[in-house]
Parts: sequence; structure tokens; C-alpha cells
Amino acid sequence: MRPLVVGGEALLIELDSAAEVAALHAELLLRRDAGELGAVRDLVPAARTVLLDGVRDPAGLGARIAGWEVPPLAASEGPLITVPVRYDGPDLAEVARLWGVACEEVPGIVGGTVFRVAFCGFAPGFGYLTGLPERFHLPRRATPRTAVPAGSLALAGEYAGVYPRSSPGGWQLIGSTDAVLWDPEREPAALFAPGVRVRFTEAGR
Repeated sequence: MRPLVVGGEALLIELDSAAEVAALHAELLLRRDAGELGAVRDLVPAARTVLLDGVRDPAGLGARIAGWEVPPLAASEGPLITVPVRYDGPDLAEVARLWGVACEEVPGIVGGTVFRVAFCGFAPGFGYLTGLPERFHLPRRATPRTAVPAGSLALAGEYAGVYPRSSPGGWQLIGSTDAVLWDPEREPAALFAPGVRVRFTEAGR
């Protein structure tokens, strides 16, 4: 855990893994709710960092955080969202080939994984979901698509994600969902938020 002062009221904590980011983010939320973080406005997790904004004494808080014993995040911790998926993606056969399984086995592998939203970015409502075992990590496509349909369930590297709107993308597309990932009229607008657990079920079953 490496605290870095990156502004007059900003503190960046560097970590070594997505699991450490998730655990620290959860711990910070608990301590903020308990009033231990003062006037911190935002806690923003990313792939290997957590940014704290609105810190009145970044150096002092960084020194305190560096001394914390942060427990690992329990697999059952966090709200659970179920998202029905049709396994109709154009890269389904290629993903099955890379995994060394039949196409019919992909829904069971994905559906048997409880993902966790590690962080959000790329587009409003897009969550980077971790949880797939390492043997199922995948390369991005050699040639990105100019337009990925909204609702596409995709995999790349260690992450899964659902495109909230049509946009370019180079992830492997394995399915689609009618779930609305981003709705500015909804509270909260984003279906996925850091710390939320996600399970994909096969639509129609």
C-alpha cells in the first residue's frame, strides 16, 4: 500500500491487485460512514489505485492509511445483482475455443462465477467486473469493432463487462442482455457500482 499526495486535497493509494483495491475501498467506505475520514468527498477505485478527493491533510491521512490492517473482502460481501443474458455473441465460438470447451459450456462457466464490480469507467454505466479464474482470462480482439451493440456481454483480460451503449470496442462478445446499465432518470443512474456483486444467468432458464 503506497500513499501518494497528488494535489492539495487529493490522495492516491497504490495497491498490487484488484483484490487489494476492493478490500481497501470497502474499508474506506466503512470508515467514512463512521466519520473517520473527515470531509472526504469522493472515493474512486481503479485497476490498482484508490483516489480520495476532498482530503484536508493528504499526507497525514496517507500515513494513517499506510498503517491500517485491511481485512480481505469476503466473497459474500456486497449487494448482489442478477443479470439475464442470451449467449448469442459473435465471439462465443472463439471464446470456447480459447477456453478449450464446447460452446454449450460457456454459459455454465460464466454463470457459475460471482463477479464483483472493481471500478467503473470507459463510458457512463460501464463496470469492470472481476472474478473469472485466471485460466479463463482472454486476450482482446486483434481488430476492435467500430460499433459494439448496447447490452453486449464481453470479456477481455481478467475482466467482464456489459456495454451500456453502442460504442467501439475490442473485447470478446459472448452474449447480450436487455438490462439497462445507465439511466439518468434512475437513482442511482448506474446499475453497476464498485463493490456490487453480479451473477449472469442464462435468459429463459
